[in-house]
Amino acid sequence: MKLDLNFPDFQKDLFKIEKNELYALIKTLRTLSRMDFDQLRHSSGLNLERIKTMKTRKGNPIYSIRITRSFRATLTIEGNYLRFISLHPDHDSAYKK
Repeated sequence: MKLDLNFPDFQKDLFKIEKNELYALIKTLRTLSRMDFDQLRHSSGLNLERIKTMKTRKGNPIYSIRITRSFRATLTIEGNYLRFISLHPDHDSAYKK
């Protein structure tokens, strides 16, 4: 699986997070880079969850993934890529537009 971290909002969020959140994110990205899509979908630790009220401009579903107990990231799946959209250290904000 390939990771796309180039979305502007994701990068803005990335440069604002705290050091401990950054370490957790890097650990999660390392784990994701070693997985395939089937492993991701069945991973209870990462808790991939479709956000039913949100879609990309292209109409693709947006998902939430667990970074830590209270820290989430949103992403979409396009071809062989996980395209990260945003980071949400406060968990609940991941589910708001």
